[in-house]
Amino acid sequence: MTSLQPVEGEPRALLAVLEGWLGASGEVPPLVVRTSGSTGGPKDVVLSRAAVLASARASLARLGGPGQWLLALPAHHVAGLQVLVRSLLGGAAPVLLDEHPSLEAATAAMTGERRYVSLVPTQLVRLLERPGQVEALRRFDTVLLGGAAADPALVRAAREGGIAVVTSYGMSETCGGCVYDGLPLADLAVKLDAEDRICLGGPVLFDGYRDRPDLTESAFADGMLRTQDLGAFDADGLLQVLGRVDDVMVSGGVNVALPAVECRLREHPGIDDAAVLGADDAEWGARVVAVVVPAAGSCPSLAELRDFVSARLPRSWAPRDLVVVLALPLLATGKLDRAALRELV
Repeated sequence: MTSLQPVEGEPRALLAVLEGWLGASGEVPPLVVRTSGSTGGPKDVVLSRAAVLASARASLARLGGPGQWLLALPAHHVAGLQVLVRSLLGGAAPVLLDEHPSLEAATAAMTGERRYVSLVPTQLVRLLERPGQVEALRRFDTVLLGGAAADPALVRAAREGGIAVVTSYGMSETCGGCVYDGLPLADLAVKLDAEDRICLGGPVLFDGYRDRPDLTESAFADGMLRTQDLGAFDADGLLQVLGRVDDVMVSGGVNVALPAVECRLREHPGIDDAAVLGADDAEWGARVVAVVVPAAGSCPSLAELRDFVSARLPRSWAPRDLVVVLALPLLATGKLDRAALRELV
């Protein structure tokens, strides 16, 4: 079944339906994107044609113009959907990764002068493991990386390897990525409120949550989308996303930035991947719990990891519990499934 309310169906069928929706004369009903629910229950996000087009056009303008896209993400989520929309605007049929045996084969099938692909960080981590895949990624004019916070070390390694990574920040409610490498796309307003929450305004904003006027009303303040993310502007005026509001926990009266602890843990040579969350604690109010995927060989001890974190970050941020897993739980989009993670802890 192919539908735009909510968006669902095989990519080729969706492409045809989207072409009619984008090209129809007069008013058209909005499409609906169902969020992944990575941090809570899924929501139906209503997106107008004007918003979807504003996002796609601003993205292409920032990236250097139309080109051919490789679809490597689910088409029913906003990032994959925008790959299809940008392809239609650029007049170049997308190449679907799922229709080829490998990234190398899919890249070889591309004929456009300019080449683009959207990935999530988990995909990029895995693609960097093989030289052939790295060489394929070097052939893209832009590798747009979004959907989740990217480890700075991952971005640095990819760029040093000759891959043109552009980081993207956004959400379904903004028709996908709307801040590239810390700079907002054209006509997008970005500010921080008194609590340092990121607020976004402009033509890419959604119309609301279908059948949830209460959530829609609470999502806006002074005409801007009040996100669930904390941010800061660096000395160059670039937006730095510090993590979600619920990624900052209070332990023993101290604010702990959980994403910073995650990044530090991933730097340990004995850890392949890590996630951090807070758990209730009778003494501290909440305690930091590290969920780690060990590298080949034995896993570092909790004491070793506490010392490792404390060498760079406050001692009070060091994890007090350690959970070892074979792999972190992921959603179909490649994002960390934080609901499943909490069940582990």
